[in-house]
Amino acid sequence: MGPRRFGGFEPSSGRFFGAGELRWALLALIAEQPGHGYELMSRLEKRCGGAYRPSAGAVYPTLQQLEDERLTTLEIDSGRKVFHISATGRAEVDQHLGEIDRIWARADERGQWGLFRDPDAAEIIGPALRLFKTAVSAVVHSHGDPAVIDQVRGILADTTRELQQVKIDSKREHRRRRGRQTD
Repeated sequence: MGPRRFGGFEPSSGRFFGAGELRWALLALIAEQPGHGYELMSRLEKRCGGAYRPSAGAVYPTLQQLEDERLTTLEIDSGRKVFHISATGRAEVDQHLGEIDRIWARADERGQWGLFRDPDAAEIIGPALRLFKTAVSAVVHSHGDPAVIDQVRGILADTTRELQQVKIDSKREHRRRRGRQTD
């Protein structure tokens, strides 16, 4: 049985990449642009929205594997090994675009949750969790009453729309202030 999904949110098993997926992710990054190990680690973390912090202990052996499989070639630049995609590596990427796209889609989805680590988010995490807990509790205590579920969904949808408007207004105000400062 696979992981349970809750309204589009899939609880994390703790592992970011499944078997062989780090290999595909690194190969795809190299196909986009050559890079040395540390640079590829930084690009991978950025691509995952900070939700995954690659370790040297995972990345460097994988890069060595890609080289051993002749999927990459090396160039030494200022004492650093810069990995380039080989023709065989390009063919592998092209052959596995579906898997790679799924990896990046999952990275994008998980990366969105990285906002919770922003210090500015600390002010509202408690109230947001209380809202979520109250909504879940109302549904659970209704014993699946469709009217209650619809009512809770409606309240959450209304709240989401209101908060999205706050975000839009805030961005607009920030741009307006920034524009005034540059004049």
